[in-house]
Amino acid sequence: MAVASYFHGRDGARLAYADQGAGLPVICLAGLTRTHTDFDFVAPHLAHVRLIRPDYRGRGASDRTGAASYTIPQEAADVLALMDHLGLEKAAILGTSRGGLIGMALAATAHDRLIGLCLNDIGPVIERAGLEKIADYVGRNPAARSLDALVERLPQTLTGFANVPAARWRAFAERLYDEGPRGLTIRYDPALREAFLASFSAPAGDLWPLFDACAGLPLALIRGANSDLLSTATAAEMALRRPDMILAEVPDRAHVPFLDEPEALAALRRWLAAMGA
Repeated sequence: MAVASYFHGRDGARLAYADQGAGLPVICLAGLTRTHTDFDFVAPHLAHVRLIRPDYRGRGASDRTGAASYTIPQEAADVLALMDHLGLEKAAILGTSRGGLIGMALAATAHDRLIGLCLNDIGPVIERAGLEKIADYVGRNPAARSLDALVERLPQTLTGFANVPAARWRAFAERLYDEGPRGLTIRYDPALREAFLASFSAPAGDLWPLFDACAGLPLALIRGANSDLLSTATAAEMALRRPDMILAEVPDRAHVPFLDEPEALAALRRWLAAMGA
């Protein structure tokens, strides 16, 4: 689905979003380097709610505003600006990876604007091994010169994924890169690398207070069984702190599940039902 609309951040940045459906507003927040297309695979299964899918600044069709602005606090502020633009007093958040961190930040700073939060393979402890893998590729074009070549490599390079049809790998790759005469190019500002590495090299902060700030919100966690970013121990501690949290583990998936797997869909349906959708 193409981005059809724009709004402005509080600093004037022109930011893109897609808005489809009616009913409970669910703002879908993508992974670090991803765009609104991160949710293309799950969207057909959520036709009974209103899906609002922004491109973060520096990604997709949104303005590139520089490394210093590619932060979770800024991106959380942009979500609130989008809600204000749409006249939404409250919304649910479905957050994949980076999007889940933004969701937890909003729970801590704008709790009254949230209806619920679903976290896709992210929690308050982020494993270093997973971050190191991201550091290897963020801000760089892939070595593969064509989508065909990339699709052939993906089953070997994305370890932890199994039983993924070739057509899905192709659709996945098409949403990440543009193919041109010079090969494949990323669909985001390469300066995101600078922002990520600055955060990566800083001392790890304690994010548990952000998770605990989700108290009172319908909460769900979807974890890839082979995730190298969210450990089983962290997921277990999250469940201990929130016994009512809907928890699903998706087999044959690492970071991150596509969200249209049966286990993920079952969790999403339970989460939406808890909010009356």
